[in-house]
Amino acid sequence: MRRSVTVILVITILVFLDQWLKYYIKTTYSIGGGFDMLGLEWAKIHFIENEGMAFGLAFGGEKGKLALSLFRIIMVTFLGYMIVQLIKSKESIGLLICFAMIIAGALGNIIDSVLYGVIFSESDIGKIAELFPEEGGYGKFLHGHVVDMLYFPLINTSFPEWFPFWGGDRFQFFRPVFNIADASISTGVISILVFHRKFFQRTEEEKTEENSENTGLASDGVNQIETDPNIQKD
Repeated sequence: MRRSVTVILVITILVFLDQWLKYYIKTTYSIGGGFDMLGLEWAKIHFIENEGMAFGLAFGGEKGKLALSLFRIIMVTFLGYMIVQLIKSKESIGLLICFAMIIAGALGNIIDSVLYGVIFSESDIGKIAELFPEEGGYGKFLHGHVVDMLYFPLINTSFPEWFPFWGGDRFQFFRPVFNIADASISTGVISILVFHRKFFQRTEEEKTEENSENTGLASDGVNQIETDPNIQKD
């Protein structure tokens, strides 16, 4: 299979799964709603919304939300250009899939930020959102909230009373609520850092070689000036 086809397929599948799950959650549950996956207490669907950052983090109110949405669009454009160059240079399919996962995740959250405020009514406690409501959406273009629902509190307990500083306090790991887009970005980035470090080493070596060539050309020019008898010196 051609590299470009693989990249497009990975992006399409991940964006579809991300948006399908978000649509299902948003039109089925109110804020805070959900269920235990496979009956497991440490693997939950728990519906929340946030203003745009990964893993349920917020960022700077309305202006911050707008800035974050625009930043995401710029980054996806840059990553799109980058992956085209990687395809042309025939990089490994594994590296291309990692970049495709990052792009897919960014696209998934961009769709929420750009469109959800316009096409959905507001989700709230006890209130399920509606697609294309007659009264219009809950927000403006580029100001939609990102839908999160994957929640894995693997450890959910309390510190013993004798424990210093936090005795009796609740302790929970893993607390963030995220979505398929967040997971796709994180998996892509971690995979590149763990399995494709040679890509960055090779890039650094290419820069070093390029600098050496430029230095060599400059040195040759100086030597030519010094040795050419037809060139007068001041």
